[in-house]
Amino acid sequence: MPSLMDVERIALGLPEAEAGTWFGQQAWKVRGKTFVWERPLRQRDEDELGDAAPDGVTVGVRVPDELIKQVLCENEGPAVFTINHFKGFDAVLIALDQVEGDLLEDLITDAWRTMAPADLAEDFDED
Repeated sequence: MPSLMDVERIALGLPEAEAGTWFGQQAWKVRGKTFVWERPLRQRDEDELGDAAPDGVTVGVRVPDELIKQVLCENEGPAVFTINHFKGFDAVLIALDQVEGDLLEDLITDAWRTMAPADLAEDFDED
């Protein structure tokens, strides 16, 4: 089961990634743009999710668009999910106690690619 330390290791392994905070939580950014962050569930989130609410740590990751968000939630649930608060926001939540390590790495890398400037992402993809 991946941990927040694994999230940090993956995120900081990407070009120009740096640790910071976002809304008072740990976050990782590329050139000032957040691509992954710790996102504890709030009471209203837990009420909305009911029994499906994960017990462990959750992180948010950016996704390119609403279609990708929908596909991820359908294909990778319950490890990957969304909440009403994220309606219209291109991001998903990941339950660390339910996600496989390879999927977590792919989601964080894709989130970085989504938020990185095009030239930086292109250089990364060429390597």
